[in-house]
Amino acid sequence: MSIESPEKSTAAAVVLEVWSDIACPWCYIGKTRFEAALAQFPHRDQVEVVWRSYQLSPDTPAGLRRSEIDTLVEMKGMPAGQVRQMLAHVASTAAADGLAMDFDTVIAANTFDAHRLIHFAGDRGTEVMAALFRAHFEQGRVIDDRDELVAVAAEVGLDADAVRAALGSDVEADRVRDDLAQARALGVTGVPFFVANRAIGVSGAQPVGVFTQLLEKAFADAKPIVTLAGAADADGACTDGSCAV
Repeated sequence: MSIESPEKSTAAAVVLEVWSDIACPWCYIGKTRFEAALAQFPHRDQVEVVWRSYQLSPDTPAGLRRSEIDTLVEMKGMPAGQVRQMLAHVASTAAADGLAMDFDTVIAANTFDAHRLIHFAGDRGTEVMAALFRAHFEQGRVIDDRDELVAVAAEVGLDADAVRAALGSDVEADRVRDDLAQARALGVTGVPFFVANRAIGVSGAQPVGVFTQLLEKAFADAKPIVTLAGAADADGACTDGSCAV
């Protein structure tokens, strides 16, 4: 598979792609910190953010409805007390960023359909993603249950019937798979992973200052197209629907 840089919109000097998984607490923290950096960035109107799908545990059976703590105990072979201590550290870190994670209520989930929903939401995808993070980490909702996904989408303002129909089909599945394939081709093995203009990468939920540096460097490195000196503007060119003859 060949990997090409994503097309920039007309106004965007920086295309910032983020591989992320709804089941990843550090992705929730990283999203919050990155958005704080972006809000302060003076050229934020020239940054296009593209959220891409990633699955940390693609083999998790949908509908398992097993607690995250029990799942991690089995997966990591660690005592429950040690897992709780580890998650308490994550929750404490999240709290410092204004996020109220409650791992006692988190249910392990397969996130493929959640990623499909984010793609289906289009321009509302970032809102849907935020709602899914809250549902999973703060509200103990089962995000691989399609009825629950419909409810989350409706709370954001999407049409419930349209969402239900989409989830009942294979809509957006190819886009999720393409995101996953691109992650493999780029060597992404952990998330969150941030890539600016397919040239500069940052891994993990870094401090706001690191994301600010990423944005500043990517913007500074973005070069406008330079027209060759001595070439007349209209020679052999078509502009705005007309051609010089």
